[in-house]
Amino acid sequence: MKTRRDRILDVAINLAEAGGFDNVRQRDVAEQAGVALGTLYKAFRTKEDLLSAALDREVILLEQRMEVRPARGKTPVDRVAAFFQGVTRGLCKKPRYARAVLRAMASGEPEVARNVAAYQGRMNRLILAALRGSAPISEPDLRREPPSEKEATLALLLQQLWFAALVAWSAGLQSQTQVVDQMRMAADVLMRGIKDRR
Repeated sequence: MKTRRDRILDVAINLAEAGGFDNVRQRDVAEQAGVALGTLYKAFRTKEDLLSAALDREVILLEQRMEVRPARGKTPVDRVAAFFQGVTRGLCKKPRYARAVLRAMASGEPEVARNVAAYQGRMNRLILAALRGSAPISEPDLRREPPSEKEATLALLLQQLWFAALVAWSAGLQSQTQVVDQMRMAADVLMRGIKDRR
């Protein structure tokens, strides 16, 4: 049985996919999720907060899937490319929702900051797992075995480049395939560049 929070997030995703960012109205979300508007506002103060929470939940589900099936490939670049192919395809399956989420994440709204931070932390751990060829790395495991400076730099830069590539996709400037190709190239260039610095 779905929790109230899950029902709310599902409705927000469906509204975003049906009509984009502007279609996600708090009143409509509350009504369709069967919750009081005040209850919704206590949990999610803005639509940006709501949409960024939906994305964070998607990444939690991705972590669970990757527990069973980690990113595959013979080399770190192959695994990172496979990871970004999967997450790009998954996000872009619902293009209006994806665009709405990108807008919410870049909004600068204070309520969104905690969701963005949680999302970035999860994405960094997933990218590290792809680099290492392992299942997703939990926060306690990360504290016991912190990433090397190289790993941390790669994960951060790759995540930032992916976001920028998605913004270009959102604007119609490139395809999903181009996003994935750019991430493979970026992983390759960055890994060689970091290695060459030593």
